[in-house]
Amino acid sequence: MERKLRVTVWNEFRHEKNSRTVGGIYPLGIHGAIKQYLDGFPELEVTLAALDDPDQGLPASVLDSTDVLIWWGHMAHGEVSDDLVYRIQRRVYMGKMGFIALHSAHHSKPFRALVGTSGNLTWGREQKEIMWNLLPSHPIARGIPQSFYIESEELYAEPFFVPQPDELIFGSWYEDGYIFRAGMTFLRDQGRIFYFQPGHESCRSFYDPNVLKVIYNAVLWTAPSEGRYEYRDLCPHVISDADYDRCVAEGRELGNKIRPVKTVIGYGAAAVAETDR
Repeated sequence: MERKLRVTVWNEFRHEKNSRTVGGIYPLGIHGAIKQYLDGFPELEVTLAALDDPDQGLPASVLDSTDVLIWWGHMAHGEVSDDLVYRIQRRVYMGKMGFIALHSAHHSKPFRALVGTSGNLTWGREQKEIMWNLLPSHPIARGIPQSFYIESEELYAEPFFVPQPDELIFGSWYEDGYIFRAGMTFLRDQGRIFYFQPGHESCRSFYDPNVLKVIYNAVLWTAPSEGRYEYRDLCPHVISDADYDRCVAEGRELGNKIRPVKTVIGYGAAAVAETDR
């Protein structure tokens, strides 16, 4: 039996406590609403985490066992520990964890550290939104119609200052006439990142079946690939076989030292001679 995919849903969990309106919409918290949906998939093991939890919800025991981290933040971006941000970034870059940034997480420390720009955008009042499926062949768009309607969502509009995405999957149009790149992917080192726009705290987007389906699809897509080769956080230094063997014989620390690739894959003079026969 294959092990379950371990998903951690992180939320500031402040608005729900400080606002009766938000608390009424999301009595379990935004993260709780997302977990309630994802719990319906037996291949997932879902954990909740919040800013005010010990270690900001992500001690090493949780973060280092997370396959996909879903992040929602808004009013307390600055309170997130820089050390935690660095550990998230390195885990994603090393291909050990996928990252999904939802709505106002465009300004979160982890998202900005991962993609490398400010994440600034134009924003405005809550209004009607039409979400367009621009890349229906993409796994994240599986089961999503050509377009779907969101009754009320906070306006996010271009320009959105993020790097050119690797894939633009969803685009939004708002009743005030604005457009927005609403769902996009980024590849960083060995890691996969997805940004998705819906999810203002006073809107009901995290009950919308299409929004939730996109999040589930994104969990599967951003999850680390099985069977990949080891990728370490260093710059390997190729040394000769003789020097490598000498380090081993003398019990010296190898660190970033590696054998030449011709030795590792068995390619050399003997292999060339065999090929030339």
